[in-house]
Amino acid sequence: MTVVGASLSGLYAARELRAQGFDGRLVIVGDEPHRPYDRPPLSKDFLTGRADEDRLALTDAEECAGLDAEWLLGIRARGLDARGPTVILDDGRTVSTDGVVIATGASARRLSGDGLLGVHTLCTVDDARALRAELAAGQRRVVIGGGFIGAETASSCAALGHDVTVVEAAPLPLLPQLGPDMAAVCAALHRRAGTCLVTGTGVAGFRRSGRASPGAVIGVKLSDGRTLPADVVITGIGAAPNTGWLAGSTLALSGGVLCDDGCVTGIPQVVAVGDVARAEGTRTEHWTSATEQPRFAVGNLLAGRTVATLRSLPYFWSDQYGARIQFAGRRQESDTVGIVEGALDDGGPAEGGSSPSMSVPAGRQRCSRSTAPVPSCASAVNLSRSEDPVERATR
Repeated sequence: MTVVGASLSGLYAARELRAQGFDGRLVIVGDEPHRPYDRPPLSKDFLTGRADEDRLALTDAEECAGLDAEWLLGIRARGLDARGPTVILDDGRTVSTDGVVIATGASARRLSGDGLLGVHTLCTVDDARALRAELAAGQRRVVIGGGFIGAETASSCAALGHDVTVVEAAPLPLLPQLGPDMAAVCAALHRRAGTCLVTGTGVAGFRRSGRASPGAVIGVKLSDGRTLPADVVITGIGAAPNTGWLAGSTLALSGGVLCDDGCVTGIPQVVAVGDVARAEGTRTEHWTSATEQPRFAVGNLLAGRTVATLRSLPYFWSDQYGARIQFAGRRQESDTVGIVEGALDDGGPAEGGSSPSMSVPAGRQRCSRSTAPVPSCASAVNLSRSEDPVERATR
């Protein structure tokens, strides 16, 4: 068996292959030189220096020995011949296999001109290392995109004492994910921390210093004509699934690798998991999905057909300015939010005491500072003091 992608979901797939009885040759291909590591801390504790790279590791020497896998790291897969199936590597080698788990994840979307010095994306540990080094100099930070990565990065920069501006094209940050009520609470978190939040305008380009190539960024040009001075710019405008290497294969690709709700593609010997998988028309970029899907995908791969499907409640979290936002379920446009516990102060959670718990009439949306588990309901939002969800999920 071959796992393409030394990612979180790729590691979980390798674990499941062994746990479910596969004792043959196991190959794990990864385009980064690193073994699987945890990405959520990259925009938080790692960026602020509170966590080093050794704390990001998702596996250790003992487990790797137990997996008995052949690791091909720093090598990109460039093709898949589904007739074998055979994975074609960038260095010309091929890996013939009985089955393939596609776990190649997603890459940060980029803006035109982001090759300037001082302009960063934040998706890999190498990205985070380069950004952390630059944060030691200068003070003016502009974050493009008020989504989860952008908000968390802005929070980290503010914690380091920098002047931070977040540019968000929508009227509020995280509006599509959380809806207007909770998005307004997130906007209040930015405001309270002293972060400048610029909404309702896009980015037209960058200002650069000098004429030498590539030059360094000195400002961000907005679509409304303003220019924001900047020493460092971080773009957090979403991610695109890494499916380019599958072009020319017989797999169906459309905003990810198309598969059923058991993560099985049109070829029973090929399954997809994690950020790259579009299962039953939905691609989910969340830690919990990446850890839940492999069990079902591997079971179906070993069976040669879909025998089990995943019907989990979507769940994700985000740490911003000392608060943890947790969301479970699927938000609908018809959802309305009412405060059932605690209170808001100036648009955000009241300082001290119990902060607001919010829900729709059916109890489908919720927000509180409680560290209790998120309820199993149609949709829920929980705002709490930080707790490590990775640790909690592995208990």
